Amino acid sequence: MQEDHRLIQDRIRKVEALRADGVEPYPYRYDVTHRCAEVREQFGGVGSDPAEEAVAIAGRIMLHRPMGKTLFITIQDETDRMQLYFRRDHLGDDPFALAKKLAIGDLVGARGRPFTTKTGELTVYVDEFALLCAAIRPLPEKYHGLQEKELRYRQRYVDLIMNPEVRNTFVKRAAIIASIRATLESHGFLEVETPTLQPIYGGANARPFETHHNTLDMNLYLRVSNELYLKRLLIGGFERVYEFVKDFRNEGMDRTHNPEFTQVEFYMAHGDYNDGMRLVEELVENAAIAACGSTKVTYQDIVLDFSAPWERLTMLDAIKRHADLDVMAMSPDELRAYCDAHEIEYAKDAPKGLLINFIFEHTCEDKLVQPTFITDFPIETTPLCKPLRDGPDGFVERFEPYAYGWELGNAYSELNDPVLQRTLLEEQAERGRGGDEEAHPMDEDFVRAIEYGMPPAAGVGLGVDRLVMLLTDSYSVRDVILFPMLRPEAHSAPQPEEE
Repeated sequence: MQEDHRLIQDRIRKVEALRADGVEPYPYRYDVTHRCAEVREQFGGVGSDPAEEAVAIAGRIMLHRPMGKTLFITIQDETDRMQLYFRRDHLGDDPFALAKKLAIGDLVGARGRPFTTKTGELTVYVDEFALLCAAIRPLPEKYHGLQEKELRYRQRYVDLIMNPEVRNTFVKRAAIIASIRATLESHGFLEVETPTLQPIYGGANARPFETHHNTLDMNLYLRVSNELYLKRLLIGGFERVYEFVKDFRNEGMDRTHNPEFTQVEFYMAHGDYNDGMRLVEELVENAAIAACGSTKVTYQDIVLDFSAPWERLTMLDAIKRHADLDVMAMSPDELRAYCDAHEIEYAKDAPKGLLINFIFEHTCEDKLVQPTFITDFPIETTPLCKPLRDGPDGFVERFEPYAYGWELGNAYSELNDPVLQRTLLEEQAERGRGGDEEAHPMDEDFVRAIEYGMPPAAGVGLGVDRLVMLLTDSYSVRDVILFPMLRPEAHSAPQPEEE
């Protein structure tokens, strides 16, 4: 730390010296005509004689190599790197002296003519240049090889400077989101916005973050889902709506969980969960092609094939296949005994449906490697879903997409029976009064809304972060979130990734 302080003080003195020499180290703007990748594309075939056309580029100095009366500087912008060539007899004594004072990390702009060096490197022969920002904190010399992930997450700005592959991950993330948006809009969906602060949270079994609004003297919650608001829009007459949202769940952190995460939720009137499955297949296929150029994607050395159709497997059939268990033939006590024997956690008063769900999560999820839809869940898992039309009593038309053993989303044939909806929400509220922190609270306004009539509909929520992980071969959710949640820096300790 003392060495860092000394280097910073040295650079501050350099800034003061530049000002004393009449050089402004922090100018207001610079006219850029090309980015580095554009120079490479346009002038890639130029010879050793500089081109007639001049370019003006700007970027951060990554290499600085003085060689007597010449100087080579490599700069990096958002798109690529480019070498700059400075000659003393071409620029003049004072500009060349300034160029030699530049340091790694400084931002510069340069105007000149591209040419190819004897070593075959495309280079800009500098006619004039300007210091755009004098960096006072030096870049870490060996940052690229740093193994301490937390430092890279905490100082993401340095991580992005030093590791182009990290920038590429977030470029792909943007392409994935753009692809999802384009696919939905091609099917007539309208993008909308719903509240982040909500007086009653709902739409998912999750523990919320709570805050207080002073003026209204009321408690509010960061949304755990936007589902109930999007359904209100179906009631109001919008037939196909979607929203990219930040959801917040006051729960644990591990390899696939961050308290703040991104979802896309969409609702289509007059459809059911079968329509939702077909649209999910199309969304993910298109996103994979946008990010990777193919529906076959390698994640952690496993090839995942996202091409449609994905396998469809009921929860009961999945348990039979992977646990060799007929849970419907078992009593609640037998299910509890199985959970005890296999160290599966459950609430003591959990009904049979939740016990079945716990057993599925424990015995099946990690075996769902190739893209798969798990369908037909116990009714106790959600109060917002239509009962199963063709199957055992006590189950609902719900599906979750899986890949690499991870749940990627959640979807229903949406419940629109207001009487049954009230009953199910009251049961959830009773579970909440009994101590279940993840139970849905009663939302009287939502029940009032569907009493006006909501069309049959399919509703789907997809986790964007996990999908980006799979399509960019990123080990942790923190690798695909620019600024993930971390402990306060003063009290931070290494945070191991959990499976």
